[in-house]
Amino acid sequence: MSPPTGGLDGTCTLLTEPVPGPTLLAAVARRYARLAGEYGPRNVLVLKRHPSGLESLREALAAVELTDGTPQSPRLESLPEHASKTLEAYDPTLDRLEYEERIELISLVIDGASRDVPAYLERASAHESFARDVGQLLLEATRQRRRLAGFEDGAETAPQTPSEPRECLEFLYAMNDRFHAELEDRGYVERADVIPRAVELLEDNADGLRDRVTSSYDAVLAVEFEEYRQLDRWYLAAISGDAELVCFGEHHASVERTRVEPGRIDDHVGPGLEVEALEPAALEDAEMSAEPPHRAITRVLATGETPPADSVDDSPDSEPVARARRIRAGTSREQVRAVATEIQSLAGRHDWGFDAFAVAVPGIERVPETRRRLRDAGVPTATIGTPSLAEDPAVNELYAFVTVQRERARGGPEPAESEQRHDHSSQRYTTSLERLRARVPEFSPTLLEDCTDASVSQSLAEWIVRTDLKGRIAADEDWVDAREQYASVRRVLEIAAFVEETDLVGPDWDGLNRMLRRTIQYDAPYVHAVETQPPTGGVTVCPVDDLKYDTYETVFLLDLIDNTYPGEQFLTQLFPSAWLRELEAYPAVTAPDSATIESTFGPLEDGQPTPVADRIAGDPFETYHAQRARRRLALGTRAATSHLYCCSYERGAGGLRRTYDDSRYLKLLESVPSLVLEAVDAHTGAAIHGKTNALETLLDQPRAELERVLREASTGGNADLAETEELFEEIAVVLETGDIDDDLADAVRSQFEFAAGEVVRND
Repeated sequence: MSPPTGGLDGTCTLLTEPVPGPTLLAAVARRYARLAGEYGPRNVLVLKRHPSGLESLREALAAVELTDGTPQSPRLESLPEHASKTLEAYDPTLDRLEYEERIELISLVIDGASRDVPAYLERASAHESFARDVGQLLLEATRQRRRLAGFEDGAETAPQTPSEPRECLEFLYAMNDRFHAELEDRGYVERADVIPRAVELLEDNADGLRDRVTSSYDAVLAVEFEEYRQLDRWYLAAISGDAELVCFGEHHASVERTRVEPGRIDDHVGPGLEVEALEPAALEDAEMSAEPPHRAITRVLATGETPPADSVDDSPDSEPVARARRIRAGTSREQVRAVATEIQSLAGRHDWGFDAFAVAVPGIERVPETRRRLRDAGVPTATIGTPSLAEDPAVNELYAFVTVQRERARGGPEPAESEQRHDHSSQRYTTSLERLRARVPEFSPTLLEDCTDASVSQSLAEWIVRTDLKGRIAADEDWVDAREQYASVRRVLEIAAFVEETDLVGPDWDGLNRMLRRTIQYDAPYVHAVETQPPTGGVTVCPVDDLKYDTYETVFLLDLIDNTYPGEQFLTQLFPSAWLRELEAYPAVTAPDSATIESTFGPLEDGQPTPVADRIAGDPFETYHAQRARRRLALGTRAATSHLYCCSYERGAGGLRRTYDDSRYLKLLESVPSLVLEAVDAHTGAAIHGKTNALETLLDQPRAELERVLREASTGGNADLAETEELFEEIAVVLETGDIDDDLADAVRSQFEFAAGEVVRND
């Protein structure tokens, strides 16, 4: 794909470092106010690179007061959303390939490949994450317009690459080309291809598309400009040629763009864009918010630069430059429990609602488990998404129904006969029947027959209605879980409808079973939309990257261990890191040198990056991508306006000498005398908040007290049995006179029996 004829033409303001969230939003709003005042709110198009944080930005823009009192309704969209609408304006009948359809079509393309599958990929295909890893690589190759022809053209000039890595990547690029040829034949466009296709159509002004799109506004405000990739910038140039273009971004804040494109954003724009570096101190008073107590921590993590020694007052009475709170826990579960305790304590102390808190996890796959543990500890959560289909009980029920119907359609055994047969097909059938009987009390062969129709989608719909699946979900699940399961049921129905329309699989139970099985197998947790601020309120649980444009009173950063920040697998699990260093055709930064690292991550001095020794030490590939992990943490810290918590847990399990493997960035913060991380007691003696924590503590006490006495005795110490007797008497009084549930009382008594050795658990 050739570059567009015109480059970016306008102005660009780049903050020299990330600022607190409220200050960032106020700075964007001021620039929007100037454009809206000049052209009118409906004539200003605001484009943010990523969809996360759109609502926070929308609220900030809507609060802008114009001199004429015009009510605000900002035209705000993410860039991918705007590009999608541009394609629809060109061809309203264009079909976008859905996630499930993409899985099936890629599988068919690979299965029908004329060239041999490399041995390494054959072995790797046995891993659970293989299909997702391949899918992500092909998505990124599509976004960057990487093709097999370009891969082969660069073979002569590229350094000699080991044959096996090159053979694997060449095979995958060939499959991607075949995949897109199939898409073109079928009239589909996949989401990764939306922006490239839109750029081509706008450049050609196909059917007057550019004229129609650009006629509805007079100014474009490009927000989060530091994350605009090459194709994003081409798209921006194509839609802003006849409008005033204003770009706004931050240095030291790019995480996604620097994954595939090194350097600062102003290294990649032409002379037509006038770039201004803006120091935070130069912001106007109206843009400045109160600095949070951890402001200097954000700056250290964003730039990697610690405060100069001569600028810090090290006298005993001096106040620290910045402070945050530190939670250390023995296990990941204890970490979340300690977070729940702090949330309940702060909410009661400050009279805050639970929507004042955010819990940030390293990746989206950690959201379901973290959210569940918080709710088990009595903390309501707000995050709603589509979890992995394999973990959804409603989906498992529907898959069991499909499996049973497939076997019946093949002439398999009826429910009453299945137990007499022992072949593999019958075993699968029997397992599915047992699941249906467990889920549906009124299950019977007649019910199966009544839900059998010539249309598989109609049969599924009939099962959902006759068994009152949605009613059962509503009765048995909390509101958040129910909403997620409804979304999953809707996905299964959409898959069934697609099976009846496509020629990829047969429009029958065999085809639906195949496609549903693949989707469940390859589906990733929360790969679809995640809503972190629904109207019900509750604690937000989200990936740390999603906090970039959001603000909360308190933010908890979880899993600050070195295996996570920075981690070891920086780009993909598909290939070893040693291979990636040699694969320059891989669609990401794989061969950075020290100069690249300095220009991308070095602090700015007089507008230029300055070299820092620890950035260029060690392996350049690992160093480069580790710096991106550091920036992710920085952007998470700046979302907190009052309290920041840094949380970690012990990696080891068992034994008395557990060790912490803290993130190197936590160690960096702890090494700076002027930055204080106040320890929060996450262990037994800590204050207890919340009913669930109180119950768990009560159940833990008998065995914990016995272990304390034994530990003292084994080390030659003197255990205070009077203290133990006093504790047990208090528990006995509660059991005898307290208004507690009988099952809870029995559970506490059983803990005493376990501790005394009167009951042996039969594992």
